Amino acid sequence: MTGDRGHPTPRETALSYLEALNSGDVDRIAALVGEDFVNEHTSARGTGVVGRDAYRERLASFLGTFADLHYEAEETIAEGPLVAVPYVLTARVSGRPIRIRGMFRFRIEEGLITHRVDYWDGEEFRRQVEDRG
Repeated sequence: MTGDRGHPTPRETALSYLEALNSGDVDRIAALVGEDFVNEHTSARGTGVVGRDAYRERLASFLGTFADLHYEAEETIAEGPLVAVPYVLTARVSGRPIRIRGMFRFRIEEGLITHRVDYWDGEEFRRQVEDRG
Protein backbone atom coordinates (compact mmCIF):
# COMPACT_ATOMS: atom_id res chain seq x y z
CA MET A 1 0.00 0.00 0.00
CA THR A 2 1.20 3.51 -0.64
CA GLY A 3 0.25 6.83 0.85
CA ASP A 4 0.06 10.22 -0.76
CA ARG A 5 2.14 10.88 -3.87
CA GLY A 6 3.30 7.28 -4.19
CA HIS A 7 5.25 7.20 -0.92
CA PRO A 8 4.84 4.34 1.55
CA THR A 9 2.32 5.05 4.29
CA PRO A 10 3.78 6.39 7.56
CA ARG A 11 3.02 3.02 9.18
CA GLU A 12 4.91 1.18 6.43
CA THR A 13 7.87 3.55 6.77
CA ALA A 14 8.02 3.06 10.54
CA LEU A 15 7.98 -0.73 10.19
CA SER A 16 10.60 -0.58 7.42
CA TYR A 17 12.78 1.44 9.80
CA LEU A 18 12.58 -1.29 12.47
CA GLU A 19 13.45 -3.89 9.82
CA ALA A 20 16.41 -1.76 8.75
CA LEU A 21 17.62 -1.47 12.34
CA ASN A 22 17.34 -5.25 12.69
CA SER A 23 19.40 -5.70 9.51
CA GLY A 24 22.31 -3.72 10.95
CA ASP A 25 22.80 -1.98 7.58
CA VAL A 26 23.78 1.65 8.29
CA ASP A 27 22.96 2.87 4.79
CA ARG A 28 19.56 1.14 4.77
CA ILE A 29 18.69 2.74 8.13
CA ALA A 30 19.91 6.22 7.16
CA ALA A 31 18.01 6.07 3.85
CA LEU A 32 14.73 6.10 5.81
CA VAL A 33 15.36 9.41 7.59
CA GLY A 34 15.15 12.93 6.25
CA GLU A 35 18.15 15.18 5.71
CA ASP A 36 17.23 17.29 8.78
CA PHE A 37 16.23 14.24 10.87
CA VAL A 38 15.85 14.89 14.61
CA ASN A 39 16.70 11.92 16.84
CA GLU A 40 15.58 12.56 20.42
CA HIS A 41 15.88 10.35 23.53
CA THR A 42 13.93 10.81 26.73
CA SER A 43 16.30 8.68 28.82
CA ALA A 44 19.20 10.43 30.51
CA ARG A 45 21.39 7.63 29.13
CA GLY A 46 20.49 8.47 25.54
CA THR A 47 21.77 11.39 23.51
CA GLY A 48 20.09 13.01 20.57
CA VAL A 49 21.45 14.11 17.25
CA VAL A 50 20.23 16.28 14.38
CA GLY A 51 20.82 15.56 10.72
CA ARG A 52 20.98 12.43 8.60
CA ASP A 53 24.77 12.56 8.24
CA ALA A 54 25.36 12.94 11.99
CA TYR A 55 22.90 10.11 12.65
CA ARG A 56 24.61 7.86 10.10
CA GLU A 57 27.98 8.52 11.79
CA ARG A 58 26.58 7.39 15.15
CA LEU A 59 24.90 4.26 13.85
CA ALA A 60 28.08 2.20 13.49
CA SER A 61 28.94 2.73 17.16
CA PHE A 62 25.37 1.99 18.28
CA LEU A 63 25.18 -1.18 16.20
CA GLY A 64 28.62 -2.25 17.42
CA THR A 65 27.55 -1.87 21.05
CA PHE A 66 24.26 -3.75 20.63
CA ALA A 67 25.23 -7.15 19.19
CA ASP A 68 22.37 -9.23 17.77
CA LEU A 69 20.11 -6.16 17.97
CA HIS A 70 16.45 -6.90 17.36
CA TYR A 71 13.40 -4.65 17.71
CA GLU A 72 10.04 -6.41 17.93
CA ALA A 73 7.03 -4.15 17.40
CA GLU A 74 4.32 -4.83 19.97
CA GLU A 75 1.80 -2.81 17.98
CA THR A 76 1.66 0.12 15.60
CA ILE A 77 -0.52 3.17 16.17
CA ALA A 78 -0.77 5.57 13.24
CA GLU A 79 -2.63 8.84 12.78
CA GLY A 80 -1.73 10.89 9.75
CA PRO A 81 2.03 11.56 9.71
CA LEU A 82 2.43 10.38 13.33
CA VAL A 83 3.25 6.78 14.22
CA ALA A 84 3.88 5.24 17.65
CA VAL A 85 5.52 1.83 17.92
CA PRO A 86 5.87 0.22 21.34
CA TYR A 87 8.75 -2.23 21.04
CA VAL A 88 10.83 -4.85 22.81
CA LEU A 89 14.54 -4.47 22.13
CA THR A 90 16.78 -7.50 22.63
CA ALA A 91 20.53 -7.56 22.17
CA ARG A 92 23.81 -8.42 23.82
CA VAL A 93 25.85 -5.61 25.39
CA SER A 94 29.34 -6.44 26.66
CA GLY A 95 28.35 -10.09 26.31
CA ARG A 96 25.27 -9.73 28.52
CA PRO A 97 21.77 -10.31 27.15
CA ILE A 98 19.40 -7.37 27.52
CA ARG A 99 15.69 -6.93 27.01
CA ILE A 100 14.26 -3.41 27.14
CA ARG A 101 10.71 -2.28 26.46
CA GLY A 102 10.34 1.15 24.93
CA MET A 103 8.46 3.16 22.36
CA PHE A 104 9.33 5.09 19.24
CA ARG A 105 7.24 8.10 18.27
CA PHE A 106 7.78 9.13 14.66
CA ARG A 107 6.80 12.03 12.41
CA ILE A 108 6.97 10.84 8.83
CA GLU A 109 6.70 13.07 5.79
CA GLU A 110 6.89 11.97 2.13
CA GLY A 111 8.12 8.51 3.10
CA LEU A 112 10.95 9.70 5.38
CA ILE A 113 11.22 9.93 9.15
CA THR A 114 11.76 13.57 10.06
CA HIS A 115 11.58 13.24 13.85
CA ARG A 116 12.01 10.26 16.15
CA VAL A 117 11.53 10.27 19.92
CA ASP A 118 12.73 7.14 21.72
CA TYR A 119 11.23 6.45 25.14
CA TRP A 120 13.13 3.80 27.13
CA ASP A 121 14.22 3.14 30.71
CA GLY A 122 17.92 3.91 31.11
CA GLU A 123 17.97 2.52 34.65
CA GLU A 124 16.63 -0.82 33.45
CA PHE A 125 19.36 -0.85 30.81
CA ARG A 126 21.99 -0.04 33.46
CA ARG A 127 20.70 -2.78 35.74
CA GLN A 128 20.86 -5.41 33.04
CA VAL A 129 24.31 -4.39 31.76
CA GLU A 130 26.11 -3.28 34.94
CA ASP A 131 24.60 -5.19 37.88
CA ARG A 132 26.40 -8.37 38.70
CA GLY A 133 24.00 -9.64 41.35
